[in-house]
Amino acid sequence: MRVTLTSLGSTGDIYPVLAVAVALQKAGHLVRFATLPAYEAEIEEAGISFYPLCPQGNHAELSHWMGRLQKIRTPLYQLREIYRCAQTQLPEILASINGLMAETDLLVSSYLFPFNRSIADRHGVPFATLAFAPHIIPSPDYPPENMPSPRWLGRWLRRVWNRQLWSLAEVVVDWVINGRIHAELRRAHLPPVRHFFSQAADCVLVTVSEALLRAPGAELDARFQFVGYCRWQSLESPAIDAELDAFTGGARVPVLTFGSMVYEDPGLCMQRFVGAWPSQRKIIVQSGWAQFPQLDLGEHIKVIGKVSHDQLFRHASAVIHHGGAGTTASAFYAGVPQIVVPHIGDQAFFGHEVKRLGCGITLGQKVWPEQLGRALTRLEGLTELARRAGEVGALLQAENGPAAAVAALEQFVTQHGLRPVAR
Repeated sequence: MRVTLTSLGSTGDIYPVLAVAVALQKAGHLVRFATLPAYEAEIEEAGISFYPLCPQGNHAELSHWMGRLQKIRTPLYQLREIYRCAQTQLPEILASINGLMAETDLLVSSYLFPFNRSIADRHGVPFATLAFAPHIIPSPDYPPENMPSPRWLGRWLRRVWNRQLWSLAEVVVDWVINGRIHAELRRAHLPPVRHFFSQAADCVLVTVSEALLRAPGAELDARFQFVGYCRWQSLESPAIDAELDAFTGGARVPVLTFGSMVYEDPGLCMQRFVGAWPSQRKIIVQSGWAQFPQLDLGEHIKVIGKVSHDQLFRHASAVIHHGGAGTTASAFYAGVPQIVVPHIGDQAFFGHEVKRLGCGITLGQKVWPEQLGRALTRLEGLTELARRAGEVGALLQAENGPAAAVAALEQFVTQHGLRPVAR
C-alpha cells in the first residue's frame, strides 16, 4: 500500500505522524511524508521518504509564526492565525498534495487541515486524520472545551445541550477557517471546509492513551478510534549522556523544556530565572526553539541543546514543560512528576489532565521564572504525585500506539474495498 502522510508542524504535530510513518514502513508499506523543508533532515534520518510541500517553511520562519501565535490568548483566534500563516503558501501546498494522489492509496493528515479530505475525495483515495488531543472529539456526554454544561439539567437534557454546543462550535470553527482560506480553496476548485469536528474524516485516530485520557463512558462516533500515544524519539547520543552524568553526578535533577515555544527576549527570561533560582540546586534547561542562552549561570544550571525526550528525562527528578501533546506523553512515560506551564492552544487542557491524573501541578507562564523554585519545593512535598506518576509510566509501557494505528489504517482501507498489501 502506498501511503502519503502530511502535517505542517510544529514538532509536536510532526513526531506522532512520523511514528506512524515508521510503523507503516516496518509493516511493509511504501510511505512518504509530505511536509515543510524544516523537517526534512529528521524525516530522512528516520528512514522515511521526504516530499516538500513548498519551498518555504524553514526553522526560522516556523519560529516566527510560533511567536505570533503565542501573543494570541484565545484558541479560536490562534486557529485563525495558523491559517493566516499558511495562507500565502497554501496554493503550492494544495497543488503538491493534489499531485501526489496519483501515487497514493491512502492519505493520512493532521486533524488541523481538513481540506485535505476534499483532495483525497476528488481522486477516490481513502482519507484518515490523526488527532493529537482528545478534547476536540465531539460527544453528547461532554461539551466543547471551556463551554458550560450544567449538571442540574439532568443527563438527557445535558446530552441535548452538549450536542447543540458542539454544533455551534463546529459552525464557528468552519466559519473561521473558511474566512481565511476560502479564496485559495476556490482557486483550487475545492469546496469550503465543513464539519471540522464531526466529519473531518471517516477514520480519525486519536493519538493519546485511551486508558488515561478518554472520558469514561463517553459516547463517541465509530469514526473516532483511540490508538494510544504515537511517540517518535530522535537518535540518542552517548556523549550527551556522559555530559549530563558529569553535571548531575548520577543523581536525578529537575529538567525544564519548553519545546517549540519561543520568547521575544530569551536572555531576559533566563536572567529572571537565574536571579530567583536557588544557588545550590541543580537544574537542566533545554534551550529549545526559545534558544535560552547559557549566560553566566554558574555550575548549578546546565543549558543543553537538542536531545530526545526519553534520553533527557532519564536524568529528571521532575519535568517542567509547556504541556504540548508530545512532551506531556514523554513526561508520562518517564514516570516522574510534572509542572506544566501552558503557553498556547491545547496546553492548558493537558495541564488540567496532568493535575486530574495526580501526576503534577501547573504554573503560570508569566511568573514561572520567579516561582519555579517554590513550585518544585511544593511538588516534592506532594509525595503521592511521584507514586502516581510512576504508576502512569508503568501503564504506558504496555501501549504500542504506532502498531495500533497501523492496524486501524489497514482495516479502514479494507473497508474501502482495497487490499492493504505490503510491497
